Amino acid sequence: MTTKLYGISSSRALRSLWAIEEVGIDYEHIPTSFRGDSKQPEYLAINPNGRVPALQDGDVTLFESMAINLYLAKTYGGALYPADPVDQAKAVQWSVWGISEIEPLQMRIVIQKRFTPEEKQDPGEVASAAKGLERPLAVLNAHLANQPMLLGDDFSVADLNVSGVMLLLSMLEHDYSHHPNVQRWADACYARPALARARAKD
Repeated sequence: MTTKLYGISSSRALRSLWAIEEVGIDYEHIPTSFRGDSKQPEYLAINPNGRVPALQDGDVTLFESMAINLYLAKTYGGALYPADPVDQAKAVQWSVWGISEIEPLQMRIVIQKRFTPEEKQDPGEVASAAKGLERPLAVLNAHLANQPMLLGDDFSVADLNVSGVMLLLSMLEHDYSHHPNVQRWADACYARPALARARAKD
């Protein structure tokens, strides 16, 4: 059975490259850019949305990074996927939380800083999004006050998915050090060797 992961590390696919490196299975990385490659007919047959990442694992085809990562963790990840049904639900909860509470706000900053010509950038839009991020970051900081990781003591797919979403904030050099528990947790997540391997995938 051949496992194929489509995407490049300079995109949301980094989240799933990180996950597949964490679980440690053999796979074929197919560099697929969101700037054209993902709109080709052969790729649209895999992900009709024309976005990355996508996963083919034998007869299984998946898109959306959170779904891919939960599948990889449950199928191959061992301790990365929690055994307790409540913790399994919480892993899904935090994954959805990351893409609903953090991602829309950080994407407003990305659009301004990365995709808008400097002379057309709107500092007010950046400031508004940064202010909006304070609420979910405070929620995350409070949750991490008495435990090192989202589900307790050990790194899990919940941590991978939420910190994977927040990689964009790190790349934007967004300062959340005034949320010290978030900073500590993020530093621990981003120090993992699997992420370094994933970043090297172009």
